[in-house]
Amino acid sequence: MNFEKYVAKGNAFLKELAEELGTPGDKDRAGRVLRAVLHALRKRLTPEEYLDLVAQLPMCIKAIAVDGWHISESPDKSIKHIDDLIHAVMEEDGRTAPRDFGNEEQAKEAIKAVIRVIKRHVSQGEIEDVEAELPKHLKELFETA
Repeated sequence: MNFEKYVAKGNAFLKELAEELGTPGDKDRAGRVLRAVLHALRKRLTPEEYLDLVAQLPMCIKAIAVDGWHISESPDKSIKHIDDLIHAVMEEDGRTAPRDFGNEEQAKEAIKAVIRVIKRHVSQGEIEDVEAELPKHLKELFETA
């Protein structure tokens, strides 16, 4: 196994996200933001759909996506609106949320940045599958990202 290749692809993904977030070179923040968004999404999606989504991401990013996850968890249907997702993301980020996301509008833009990068790495068909599982307002967030 060529672990250096996996690390290189993961670093390239984080670099791309850092640029999309407007903080080129800050891969640490990009990693925290990515982790928080992925973990909030996994709360909302079915385990099968979440695994289908992350399957197309680089290996190191997959590790971030499933870290600490109990696959038997049921989707949290209370995450229906953009504000619900923003709160779930900020909660996932914990103490660094104010620094990583700022206010709710900045958090929304950061979530959209993560979605844009994911969309560049995941097939359109899979993105459509994810959107089909989301309520209207979250689907719109994906579509407009």
